[in-house]
Amino acid sequence: MKKYKIPFISAVAGSIITVALFIALGVTESNIVKVDHYMESPNAKTLYAMDQDGDMVPLDFTEISAKLMGAVVHISSVQTVDAGRGYQQLPDPFRDFFGEEFFRRYNEQQRERQENQPRQRQQPQRRGTGSGVIINSDGYIVTNNHVVEAADEILVTLHDNRSYTASVIGTDPTTDLALIKIDEKDLTSIPMVDSDEIEVGEWVLAMGNPFNLNSTVTAGIVSAKSRNINILSAEYAIEAFIQTDAAINPGNSGGALVNMQGGLVGVNTAIASPTGAYSGYGFAVPSNLVNKVVGDLLEFGTVQRGYLGVTIRDITGDFAREEGLDVTSGVYIDSVITESAADKAGLQSGDVVTEIEGRTITQSSQLQEMVARQRPGDEVEMVINRNGKIIERTATLQSIEGTTEVAAAERGEMLSTLGAEFRSIEKQDAQKLNINGGVQITRLYAGKLRSETEIREGFVVTRINGQAVRSPEDVSKVLENTKGGVMLEGIYPDNPRRVRYYAFGMQ
Repeated sequence: MKKYKIPFISAVAGSIITVALFIALGVTESNIVKVDHYMESPNAKTLYAMDQDGDMVPLDFTEISAKLMGAVVHISSVQTVDAGRGYQQLPDPFRDFFGEEFFRRYNEQQRERQENQPRQRQQPQRRGTGSGVIINSDGYIVTNNHVVEAADEILVTLHDNRSYTASVIGTDPTTDLALIKIDEKDLTSIPMVDSDEIEVGEWVLAMGNPFNLNSTVTAGIVSAKSRNINILSAEYAIEAFIQTDAAINPGNSGGALVNMQGGLVGVNTAIASPTGAYSGYGFAVPSNLVNKVVGDLLEFGTVQRGYLGVTIRDITGDFAREEGLDVTSGVYIDSVITESAADKAGLQSGDVVTEIEGRTITQSSQLQEMVARQRPGDEVEMVINRNGKIIERTATLQSIEGTTEVAAAERGEMLSTLGAEFRSIEKQDAQKLNINGGVQITRLYAGKLRSETEIREGFVVTRINGQAVRSPEDVSKVLENTKGGVMLEGIYPDNPRRVRYYAFGMQ
């Protein structure tokens, strides 16, 4: 042990000298920066929160992101605006089928149209991008109407880079929603959940493709519900958005807003921003409204919208004082349309709606959303405050035409290929147009008519390949076994004396 004595004494002396120097130089524990290093990765540790049912919910987003990202797609819409395409693409077989005189008149019409087109329309293509959510394993995808409404062709790219051309099942400009479909099976999908149950402050994820950055996930909370930001321009537009601070940017439109259980609570639609990029405010159509629109498009081919027949406004403290109201919360009825659902239910100007279908109403956007979930013929129960007296009323909703009947649109596979909705011309309207009958194009989608012709909404088709058509069913029957060229003959109601022709090819 003696041989260690000198080194030991030296070590102790050195330590004493070192401490003395630290003190002399003013170096103390308070100004020494300590850097902690974890010897094991902490990413396996997950924080949990308790939901309203008492279940533990993880705040780790990796599992949900991996599970659902395959159900969010990238959508690229292509719009061709070549004014001369109808003239240049007339198939040669029409010469033999219709005769030389018909062929000459058609070419003159197309040449005249081409000469009258403004120069700015001579553009090759315009492209837009957005997102979509697979809601059914057989290829049904919900997105925003503004993503696909002007498209001649819709291209869908999955998370694994498989690409497809999509067809439009239907659209609803009043909610800015569209339903499209690709030909594929066994796809990953996201189930819809009850958006009424989501609460302000809950965690949500926004999934989409902002700025063409595919498969992007952002996280945030629900900031507010039933927001009306006056962004939709369609008549009778419904805005009752879920507001979130999860980052949403251009390209996120049509993407998914999901909760921590992996359910779809909304379809991302808009942002509020002074710059056009994310600044903290994103908005999504709630899933309950999405579910209603999708269900109508699948069952009827068009959205069945129920109308109450009132003009309404929100109640503020100042407004309540001005009108002498006994309440400061609810939806004030400014006026009631004669013979409307509200009129027949006994609602009056000055009534305040405080509840509808058992749900407390504080904003006009809530009332609009609840009514928009219903169809013509459905009954809605309301609680009304009338001059301080609480009364109950039941209204049977009507269509915009004032009936309680649903009006299905003819949207078979053939008509989806054309990319159009048709309606039969009523007898009295046919007489005014001096025609025997026909079918009118009420709406155009991505399809052959938009991509291969310059036909416009409102055109009345009287003949297809020389055969008279009087109903959407006639259109499908004529085209079912047609291969090669198709010639549409008809008129526009604003100029019924001039017969017009449009040609395209069928495979």
